[in-house]
Amino acid sequence: MQGEPKSRQSGRRWWYIVLIIPFIGTLFPSIYSSATPALGGIPYFYWYQLLWVVITGLLTILVHFLTA
Repeated sequence: MQGEPKSRQSGRRWWYIVLIIPFIGTLFPSIYSSATPALGGIPYFYWYQLLWVVITGLLTILVHFLTA
């Protein structure tokens, strides 16, 4: 990114804010600390957290490709 203008470099940095979304989604356990609804026999508490693992991976890949 050495040859790029300053404005384009700073524009790419805004994509890193997207990585805050998973943090906010798991910040308040009281929102998702229940057993229902179950998904395939897995309580809500566990599949909600596992879903955020997948979402976080996808967002990380997205940010990587948009900022590289």
